[in-house]
Amino acid sequence: MSVETTAPPETGEATKSVRRLDRVVIRFAGDSGDGMQLTGDRFTSETASFGNDLSTLPNFPAEIRAPAGTLPGVSSFQLHFADHDILTPGDAPNVLVAMNPAALKANIADVPRGAEVIVNTDEFTRRAMQKVGYAASPLEDGSLDGYHVHPVPLTTLTVEALKGFDLSRKEAERSKNMFALGLLSWMYHRPTEGTERFLRTKFAKKPAIAEANIAAFRAGWNFGETTEDFAVSYEVAPAAQAFPVGTYRNISGNLALAYGLVTASRQADLPLFLGSYPITPASDILHELSRHKNFGVRTFQAEDEIAGIGAALGAAFGGSLAVTTTSGPGVALKSETIGLAVSLELPLLIVDIQRGGPSTGLPTKTEQADLLQAMYGRNGEAPVPVVAPRTPADCFDAALEAARIALVYRTPVFLLSDGYLANGSEPWRIPELDELPDLRVQFAQGPNHTLQDGTEVFWPYLRDPHTLARPWAIPGTPGLEHRIGGIEKQDGSGNISYDPANHDFMVRTRQAKIDGIDVPDVEVDDPHGAHTLVLGWGSTYGPITAAVRRLRTAGESIAQAHLRHLNPFPHNLGEVLQRYDKVVVPEMNLGQLATLIRAEYLVDAHSYNQVNGMPFKAEQLAAALKEAIDG
Repeated sequence: MSVETTAPPETGEATKSVRRLDRVVIRFAGDSGDGMQLTGDRFTSETASFGNDLSTLPNFPAEIRAPAGTLPGVSSFQLHFADHDILTPGDAPNVLVAMNPAALKANIADVPRGAEVIVNTDEFTRRAMQKVGYAASPLEDGSLDGYHVHPVPLTTLTVEALKGFDLSRKEAERSKNMFALGLLSWMYHRPTEGTERFLRTKFAKKPAIAEANIAAFRAGWNFGETTEDFAVSYEVAPAAQAFPVGTYRNISGNLALAYGLVTASRQADLPLFLGSYPITPASDILHELSRHKNFGVRTFQAEDEIAGIGAALGAAFGGSLAVTTTSGPGVALKSETIGLAVSLELPLLIVDIQRGGPSTGLPTKTEQADLLQAMYGRNGEAPVPVVAPRTPADCFDAALEAARIALVYRTPVFLLSDGYLANGSEPWRIPELDELPDLRVQFAQGPNHTLQDGTEVFWPYLRDPHTLARPWAIPGTPGLEHRIGGIEKQDGSGNISYDPANHDFMVRTRQAKIDGIDVPDVEVDDPHGAHTLVLGWGSTYGPITAAVRRLRTAGESIAQAHLRHLNPFPHNLGEVLQRYDKVVVPEMNLGQLATLIRAEYLVDAHSYNQVNGMPFKAEQLAAALKEAIDG
């Protein structure tokens, strides 16, 4: 939807139209060395400060530096922003900024006809085009006739704008992303002050580089203002009605998760310990937590995944809120120690930022295929609670919930995020202190059992009758000496036991503890009494909700429910599923939640699956759900 107005004329000057839009999807694309992620991040930050609702989708190669100008080396950043509540980064871009032929070829298929395409013509040399399979220039052969193409010599204009700086041509060319950012900032009336402050801070030790980037940024803005090729600029009003009253900031999933962990440690009045090994896409959590020593955070970058979780489990034994972060391949390596944590019954958070697999798979692409690994990927009966956030901002609340379960029930807990949530961003309302949960725990203080001869002793496996949690005793506390280890424990005393009846009892008790975890009922959104329910988990929330909105706008009846707790399931889930004739479960795997639902509730759940490394598109899901309704 758009409304076009004309800017008031200045004496002797041509006017430019301003078109008002309710939403826009922009994709920046270029070589992995062109700074597309930084460009997109800066545009996003200014858009957030302006007050739009937004959702982002960074997409970049797994290689640290893929060959320049090749299709595997293309990096992109998509941003959807609007004057109303939105849930996804958008199905297709309204504007594509292509910095080279590879970027154009890799992305043009996603761009609808009639959209705007801004092309850096300086990079369309014969060699560069041949490298990606263009026999002739797409700027001249008519293949782009269906688009509004803006040929802009970005490199030349940037070098010209910086000719007064003491920079080599190669150094000057590096600022072309800032020229592009300035142009797009003019086109969409984005604030500029924040970007200039950011550049001065980022290059504080190299002020000449900072000023050169600012000059390129301003040159891009001025180019949009003066060139005849851009006759229209666009306004997208702030999303005043989309947000409850509060203080907001733009936040990515990994940053929200890190803040949630720090907050959980403060609310529990426990030091936070992270034992981790760097792995994409989880490494940002390690990087962020290492900055917060002032909050009692201790980070340990281990030599491998096994050492990372081993140190974390040791910290849990010592009385810390212990965390280990990883992705799917790391979970496989950590599985034995997770089983040890189940046996020891100590609180430990295992944060799995899922990515494409198997093995090392697709390190920078998203997937939801670790659910069954989290549920069952250990030897023996080793039940572990599983919690999954649904949006980038929700990673904060999910971290608090995972910490609550771990601390109250003395158990390791899986927190299943994924690459889409980790790298994507959205506005987040900063909570007030009185909205945060009280997570404080009571450590064992003294003996808790009396032997037949009257001796008072400490039994490490004497359980709370309500939660079945065992006491948490800090090592070195007089009178609380006890054994730990992976060999089966005697109920109550914690002594080593090979007794069959005791083992049976302990296995069933550990399972009962997980089954009895207090989790909220699943909420169902069903305003019209539908016959079809779409059930999701994790990052599919945005695409599913957007698809459901489309269907309801078109007059269809469909119900929606989304799971945060995947083990144990909400206690009312079985009753909810029985209400509907059809249950459709969209997942970025081959049907893992659907398998669990069928097994647990004997419901004929229908899977709708995608494993291409990218999130669902709302239009795609809406079509699939419409087919399910009609089928």
